[in-house]
Amino acid sequence: MTGRPGRTGKSGSQASAGDLLELVRSGRATTRGALQQATGLSRATVGQRLDRLFRAGWLREGAGGPVDSPLGGRPSITLEFDGAHAVVLAADLDTRHARAAVLSLTGEIHAEHSGVLVVEDGPDAVLDELGRWFAELLRKAGHRPAEVCGIGLAVPGPVDSETGRVVQPPIMPGWDGYDIRGRLARALTEHTGAAPVPVLVDNDANLMAYGEQRTGHPDCSAFVLVKVSTGIGAGVVVDGSIYRGIDGGAGDIGHIRVGAEALCRCGSHGCLAAVASGGAVARRLAEAGVPAASGSDVRELLAAGHPQATALAREAGRRVGDVLATVVTLLNPGVLMIAGDLAGTPFLTGVRELLYQRALPRSTAHLDVVTSRLGERAGLVGAGALVVEHLYAPERVEERLRALGV
Repeated sequence: MTGRPGRTGKSGSQASAGDLLELVRSGRATTRGALQQATGLSRATVGQRLDRLFRAGWLREGAGGPVDSPLGGRPSITLEFDGAHAVVLAADLDTRHARAAVLSLTGEIHAEHSGVLVVEDGPDAVLDELGRWFAELLRKAGHRPAEVCGIGLAVPGPVDSETGRVVQPPIMPGWDGYDIRGRLARALTEHTGAAPVPVLVDNDANLMAYGEQRTGHPDCSAFVLVKVSTGIGAGVVVDGSIYRGIDGGAGDIGHIRVGAEALCRCGSHGCLAAVASGGAVARRLAEAGVPAASGSDVRELLAAGHPQATALAREAGRRVGDVLATVVTLLNPGVLMIAGDLAGTPFLTGVRELLYQRALPRSTAHLDVVTSRLGERAGLVGAGALVVEHLYAPERVEERLRALGV
């Protein structure tokens, strides 16, 4: 989880310890000399600001780099972000199950757990159970609760990123406007005794897109991920940042009307999710006498090569591909990634059939249509990265250093 590629450090006396840390984390300046060149600061000032980061335990010295001078001399000592000084907790909620993990600050998963967790049971019960999971994962990974610096949570609904509250979520009854941040922070304290830590909440497709883009497509400046599971949602990453719209509603393509009469869980008729989601395919299979109640059931049938499930998944892909032709024309992404329960060959084939048929050739000439690389871990990786970018942003670094007294 390195710094975002598009950022640059401030120059001159304005460059803070946080700006230096950002330069090191991003790899743009990893020696004292390079930091001087990038910021215009004196050697003494760079040394003073680096000393604060060393005392906080956030930086460490690495191996010596090459000798740049033709006159020889000692190699420059490289500087590295110390990703072992704290850990992040992350969880990814779906409608009927969840996944949680302990991650390093650089994105490695130290311990992981998945299990049944029904979002319809309500936020208090679900978030309390996540606190219990986190406590057990910390024990399993051998980390003390005091090492946790933050929690990231992915949820299957639109989120106001300013407040961390879900806004009118179609498939999360009882969660609208609930104080998720406060309750999850308390749950961790109740089950571990740890002091409260920052909690960041975002939509699951957003965080899946963030995790996938950062780990597999860091040079892609316009990246779209579409998650097709119980519902349908999209995450958009532009220039290294999640695009959320004005109040977290960006990417909610599952509720675009497609002219069908099917009743959606949001209460409207004809939504894309009502005819092309994993839940919709499961319903049609059940009506035909095939045991299926959810997108995960459809995924298992597809893995087994079930012919009816395969045909319906391809049809669903065509429905989604028709909508994605507009998305691709509007955003002109370099990568369109399909993820979730239906993200297999039949669905992808259907998407490509309609997408390339309906979109202008110019919009798809440089487009890669791919499936998820991180799989079920994408939301966890994205949630962890979101916390790290929040806590180690230059302006927040200054606040945290002052709080530590360094």
